Amino acid sequence: MALDDLLDEHEQSERVQDWLRRNGAGLIGGVVLGLAAIGGWQWWQREQVARQLAAADQYQQAVDGIEADAAAAAGQIAELPSGTFQVLASLQLAAAQVEAGQADAAITTLRAIRSEDPAMQDVVARRLARLMIDTGEPAEALELLASADSPAALEIRGDAQLALGKPELAREAYTQALAGMDVASPQRGILELKLTDAGGSVDRTEAQS
Repeated sequence: MALDDLLDEHEQSERVQDWLRRNGAGLIGGVVLGLAAIGGWQWWQREQVARQLAAADQYQQAVDGIEADAAAAAGQIAELPSGTFQVLASLQLAAAQVEAGQADAAITTLRAIRSEDPAMQDVVARRLARLMIDTGEPAEALELLASADSPAALEIRGDAQLALGKPELAREAYTQALAGMDVASPQRGILELKLTDAGGSVDRTEAQS
């Protein structure tokens, strides 16, 4: 190996050592921070899983409580973390209250539900609207579903219009609901009966297309 080559290698080694002296602390610090970030992320994930498991356990206890004593279970539900589990437990409580003939209590339970999930909001609104019809408040049911356009919501709007003595508007809502409903839906037969009872007729051609 030529002397010039040895000098080049020595010079390169000196430059590397000099760079490490100037930047080594920062490099090591960056590695430490990176490892700490990874460890922190893994810890956060474990914490989230643990919280979800704890919430699921609380939810199951609340559901068991509803079956044993719906009135006492309301307190358990209130202690659940806000979110999906609390909404689902509240829906189950409302269903139990309806089954027990406590429509007013069920309405109160449904009105108290808060959810940021649009799908959950729709479910709550539909169940509440049905209860309003059953308790003689069809106009309020229509207000609850004023902007809803799913087949399920349109069917309830038709029920409300029929309860208000407006069969023509009920037929319109039922027809719109059928148009948006899958032809294989089990609910379709019931909806067709409702349309017929309201004085309408089913378009079999459209249903088969």
